[in-house]
Amino acid sequence: MDALLEVSDLVVEYPGKGFRAKPFRALTDVSIRIGAGETLGLVGESGSGKTTLGRAVLGLAPITGGSVTFDGRDITHASRAQRRGLSRDLQVVFQDPYTSLNPAMTVGDILSEPLGIQGVATKESRRRVGELLDQVRLPSDALDRLPSEFSGGQRQRVAIARALALSPKLIVCDEPVSALDLTTQARVLDLFLQIQRDTGVSYLFVSHDLDVVRHISHRVAVMYRGEIVEQGPALEVTGAPRHPYTQRLLLASPVPDPDRQRQRRSDRLRLMEEERGRETAGLVSEAS
Repeated sequence: MDALLEVSDLVVEYPGKGFRAKPFRALTDVSIRIGAGETLGLVGESGSGKTTLGRAVLGLAPITGGSVTFDGRDITHASRAQRRGLSRDLQVVFQDPYTSLNPAMTVGDILSEPLGIQGVATKESRRRVGELLDQVRLPSDALDRLPSEFSGGQRQRVAIARALALSPKLIVCDEPVSALDLTTQARVLDLFLQIQRDTGVSYLFVSHDLDVVRHISHRVAVMYRGEIVEQGPALEVTGAPRHPYTQRLLLASPVPDPDRQRQRRSDRLRLMEEERGRETAGLVSEAS
């Protein structure tokens, strides 16, 4: 499968805080690829670098080294004008549906805004907005309502519709269901899957939850301290992980059986102790 998005040996560094402070390296030699119609789940705990990778793809994080190629074009250091042109094919859905939508704009205005920016005629824009509401299963009377009149799940549907407005090839989904309750999460994930089947859009799906990425992803990449530590087919990585960190993530997912949950907690603590032991041994070796 040809790559729609290819990230090669990506390095992201932020300036250090304070005089002569060393730069903080957020990503080190990260490489991923996403094909047309494919979902890559990017999973890791807070601070692992997964959101930084999504931001780098979108041009929102400073790239120090490596390259980002999208649809055959090198966009590593794309200008603002080039990024505006890319917005037709590359979109984002943010984590919080409560802050990602302008509270002063109606849903109709929110959905028609990206179309207007791209020069779509008013009549065509109205038709497209109607299609978007159907696509994300919102009623037609939503057009004249404000985001505050909707639930969290409905607001996220509006955010998804806005991302779909220009029929993009890839959507970066940055923890798009983490702010939702479990029932609403399941419905929104099913919506993502249905949209992908209908349109062929690709997703870079960022999450801290291994269960979520297992449900939606074709392949999974696991991030730890700014590096990819494991990558492969979703069922393989989430079902029989090889790296200790991925094993820890899997054991952190709750199960309904109390005895199994107790054993998983014990196993996870054991893996954490083993990791601390390896780190301590490494520090001693470096010092000697």
